[in-house]
Amino acid sequence: MIDLAGIEALVAVDRTGTVGAAAADLGYTPSAVSQQVKRLERTLGVPLLERVGRGVTLTLHGRRLVEDGGELLRDVERVAARARSAGGSPTPTGQVRVVAFSTAVRGLVAPLVPALAAEAPGLDVVVTEHDPWDAVAQVAAGGADLGVVHAWRGIGLQVPLHVRYEELGEDVADLLVPAGHRLAARDSVTPADLLDEPWASTFEDSICYAWFLRMFGDQPRQPRIRYWASEFASHVALVEAGAAVSLVPRLGRGALPDGVVAVPVVDPVPVRTVGLVWRASMGESPAVTHLRARLGARVRTQTGPQVSVA
Repeated sequence: MIDLAGIEALVAVDRTGTVGAAAADLGYTPSAVSQQVKRLERTLGVPLLERVGRGVTLTLHGRRLVEDGGELLRDVERVAARARSAGGSPTPTGQVRVVAFSTAVRGLVAPLVPALAAEAPGLDVVVTEHDPWDAVAQVAAGGADLGVVHAWRGIGLQVPLHVRYEELGEDVADLLVPAGHRLAARDSVTPADLLDEPWASTFEDSICYAWFLRMFGDQPRQPRIRYWASEFASHVALVEAGAAVSLVPRLGRGALPDGVVAVPVVDPVPVRTVGLVWRASMGESPAVTHLRARLGARVRTQTGPQVSVA
């Protein structure tokens, strides 16, 4: 009989890259993960990991087992989810690992924490911040159970076949400028108005930066980026200091300082869709279903400078 714990350990090593990282991800010790994989090797009679320098890599047998074992783990996950759903418990219980982009953590997830603790005290929600591309990968590989993601218009978010996606609404971004800026009193601006401004931007590997490039795609050149920061709160501080302008979404933005003005952008309007991703095998999980409903309701109740539902 193949040991499911061994398959889970091997899949975690493949997902995280090292035995130590796999152990941290699974909540085991590195020694326990190594023993699980070695026990699986003895059962199958083939090597699954081989040492390369100070690390390890999967053998051909190991890679094949990860491919087939991933499907097996999802089947087991599906059976467990259906069993919990059939139990008819009035409140969901158990741990749900959520990955979300930074402004969703502030604007969607954090405000739900008190309500979740009151209505489902047996629900253990663990939240990790990840950019949408990484969040999809984490959910697809089994490193997380539910992802809160976004995708800008025209920037695709590839979702594997075994992962489901639900759109919740739309979030608009505005240009932030210092209060005394030449564009502060404008009703709207276009990308052509912004070519000579010093910018604060997210990093080049982020989906927001991909939209930034697309927004200026029809212009004769790209604007100057002088400051790089992953947190939009840092962008607001840079704008307040008069050092830069920035494109900042409304979700999770909070009240702006007196010295910062938000100006709408048109042609194109910077709009991103906000949605959820989860593995199809978790579709009947009461805990995942409960969180999906609560996050969806949170978006639908947002008004004004937050999220406008499509």
